[in-house]
Amino acid sequence: MTINLKNFLNNKNKMSKMGEFQTLKQIEGLEMSSISADLYGNGRDDLTLFYFSKGANYATVATTNTITSESILWNNSSHKKLIKGLLVNTKNANTFTGKQGKESLDILAKNLSRILTIRESKSEGGTSETVKIKDLIFASTGVIGEQFPVEKIKDTLPDLVEKLKSQHNKLFWLKVASGMMTTDTKPKLAYEEIIVNDELIKICGIAKGSGMIAPNLATMLSFIFTNADINSNLLKSLLKRAVANSFNAITVDSDQSTNDMVSIFSTRDLKIGQNLSLNDKVIQKFELALKKLCLNLAKQVVVDGEGAKKFLTVKVINAKSLGSAKKIAFSIANSPLVKTAVAGEDPNWGRVVMGIGKSGEAIDLKKLRIKFGDFIVAENGKISDSYNEEKLKTYMQWDSIVVEVNLKLGNDAFECYTCDFTHDYIDINADYRN
Repeated sequence: MTINLKNFLNNKNKMSKMGEFQTLKQIEGLEMSSISADLYGNGRDDLTLFYFSKGANYATVATTNTITSESILWNNSSHKKLIKGLLVNTKNANTFTGKQGKESLDILAKNLSRILTIRESKSEGGTSETVKIKDLIFASTGVIGEQFPVEKIKDTLPDLVEKLKSQHNKLFWLKVASGMMTTDTKPKLAYEEIIVNDELIKICGIAKGSGMIAPNLATMLSFIFTNADINSNLLKSLLKRAVANSFNAITVDSDQSTNDMVSIFSTRDLKIGQNLSLNDKVIQKFELALKKLCLNLAKQVVVDGEGAKKFLTVKVINAKSLGSAKKIAFSIANSPLVKTAVAGEDPNWGRVVMGIGKSGEAIDLKKLRIKFGDFIVAENGKISDSYNEEKLKTYMQWDSIVVEVNLKLGNDAFECYTCDFTHDYIDINADYRN
């Protein structure tokens, strides 16, 4: 197996080094492949298949946009708790594609189920088990409103299935993750593991996302795999809780996609107990690892925001409620004026004040304190007596900036993550379809 270097070719960006990525371990029961259906016309990988020959428990959290892709609609119509495969395409969102987009998924499901069934019958030991149409789910990312390239994808399915591999080293995980990218500059991978009763529980995750990023979820796809045998209902609860402060705590441009999807799959290879609940110690350990992995991937999405040069954390503390803290945090993080000030390395804290005020939340100005990093910039309703412009300008040159808003009105807090707005963001999105 060789990696398709065309996945990484971008004259505006340097190739990432292998050492920058975590090593993801093998998930027993998972097979993967990623190839080119030539959807971009340049030979880069753009079609990916995840296959579970013994089936996998799964759960998904999807976009709340009222307009969604046909893939999301297909998945929502399936009430199965156990699936066999996930087909992912890039370049085309299959959104606002009408009857053609819906029928395309029917065609792909019929063809892929047939090809996988034939493969199973020819496998060692052979099996007469049929891979059913509803055993399959889909994910799409790319341009909205363009006719879905069903024929190109359909014609490539035999090769995609033939190249399924059950052994995955770092290079192969990179190949698969890079095959899902659109405007991303690098693939996104994360790995966590825990030991329970001398058994190794593994969690592998990959994601794509760079622009059209805002809760709930963002223009992103993320797929997480574990060998731990956890039922689908419990996976759903765990995923929702993990997403709340990770994928739903990021924003690049405040635009929420039609295609967002985060899914977790359990290959059921490692038995960890029956009738498990959120209160079981093993599940609590698993949840902590899952939250850490999701936050890792979410932050990678922000760091790779379209044209981004700086990572910005907005902390709102001592709020009267979680909802209030979250509303203020995103009001600041989504402000183009705040984000361009960060890009220009300008400690213009007045824009943060504006962001707090436009949230509509009640504020006591005499209690409010604003910090950039360790520097207090405003308190008691005015600029801080300790304000030092030169020190702040030096701080703003850092790659990672923290803005803290202390409301002193309660005990709740929320932390969200964003990036700066640069000229590159305009260049990328002005030329997106070319």
